[in-house]
Amino acid sequence: MERDYLDDLKSILNSEISDEEKKTKILQYHESDIADLLNELNEEETEKLYKILGNENIADVWTHADDIEEIIEDIPAEKIADIIETMDADDAIDVLDELDDEKREEIVELMEPEAKEDIITISKYDDDQIGSKMTNNYISILNTNSVKEAMKRVVAEAAENDNVSLIYVVDEKEVLIGVIELRDLIIARAGTNINTILKTNYPVFKATESVEDCLVEMKEYALDSYPIVKDENNVLIGVITSDDVTEAVGEEMSEDYAKLAGLTDEEDSDQGVFHSVRKRLPWLIVLLILGLIQSFTMSGFEAVVASLPIIVFFQTLVLDMAGNSGTQSLAVTIRLLANHDDSKGQIARALFKELRVGLMNGLILGILSGAFVFLYLIITKKPVAYGQEFSYLDATKGALIVGSSLLTAMTVSSFVGAFTPIIFNKINIDPAVASGPLITTINDITALLIYYGMAMLLFIEFI
Repeated sequence: MERDYLDDLKSILNSEISDEEKKTKILQYHESDIADLLNELNEEETEKLYKILGNENIADVWTHADDIEEIIEDIPAEKIADIIETMDADDAIDVLDELDDEKREEIVELMEPEAKEDIITISKYDDDQIGSKMTNNYISILNTNSVKEAMKRVVAEAAENDNVSLIYVVDEKEVLIGVIELRDLIIARAGTNINTILKTNYPVFKATESVEDCLVEMKEYALDSYPIVKDENNVLIGVITSDDVTEAVGEEMSEDYAKLAGLTDEEDSDQGVFHSVRKRLPWLIVLLILGLIQSFTMSGFEAVVASLPIIVFFQTLVLDMAGNSGTQSLAVTIRLLANHDDSKGQIARALFKELRVGLMNGLILGILSGAFVFLYLIITKKPVAYGQEFSYLDATKGALIVGSSLLTAMTVSSFVGAFTPIIFNKINIDPAVASGPLITTINDITALLIYYGMAMLLFIEFI
């Protein structure tokens, strides 16, 4: 049974119990539900909720809000800065990114120097670099600490940093030495040398590494968090938590889905018309050029179309099946590249496999389609060539054109579907861009050349 959390929360907020009791009851609900409540409150109720929960709890709520710009519209900039500076730096950046440039700069300037520095550190990395996804929510200890000193520091920082399952060990210059699991630290005796429970062979990522490359490796380890260091040395500057990884995977999937549709970037539903046009137009221009090439290709076979009208009837069959075959090979190859199985040997095997798969599928479907076309022609007694009488020889040749074209087109399209993303990957273009409309149009041009070229060869005497 679905429960109306908003009514429950609003009822608590407007009840006659003390503010402390209200706070206790409200915080029993998930921050996402409280964030939804913010859109339902009037100005007086909103002010009351903010007073009851306090800045840190409101900060947690804001990280789950969808329309943060509207939520903070009437809140003074000083108050917004006080709330945001209590957030983890990565969450603060996510909130600030929802605001216009002027508002964002005003709020950042009002924040405490330490919080501002954390935001600047993360913001200097591009969106496709793993450093842009890191957080300052971690606990570090010195490699010279005793077990007792280390536990004391963990307990002291646990209230501020809830990512406590892994403790990062650094030297006095913040250079990462290794990682200690909290469990090992808890059960260690007070006199134990901290270096004996330290894991030094631990996955570490440089802040400038690509998000996509790091996510592939992180997936293999499935850890609670991963240390992020500077490029020029091993100085620890942040960590990536499992929540950050999940969020980054979602962003990568959204980006790839956008590219599958032929967009240059992910498009939000609330973006303006001109912004959307700017994102969609570049690849549409590329597809326009390819479409013109396809049209010019078709016009080159005008004599075939005029002389063999029945051939046009089966054109869609050949083009669609070639496109389907190419798209399947494309999907398999993109998955291969996404898993970084891109050694020369692996790529060669993948290309050869897709060529064989296309050939076998094309052979089977070519025979079936040729048989159906032949039956159709002899049942309807339709002549293949314009102005000619029906003949079994022409019907056989017509069926041969469809069947052999399908075989050839599917074989070639499978190879093109596999080869295109590999080339894109080699020239540092995301292979996902090769998907959707682009590969379909390329395969259409290829299939047209094969189909009408075959028809011209077999019926040259009528053209």
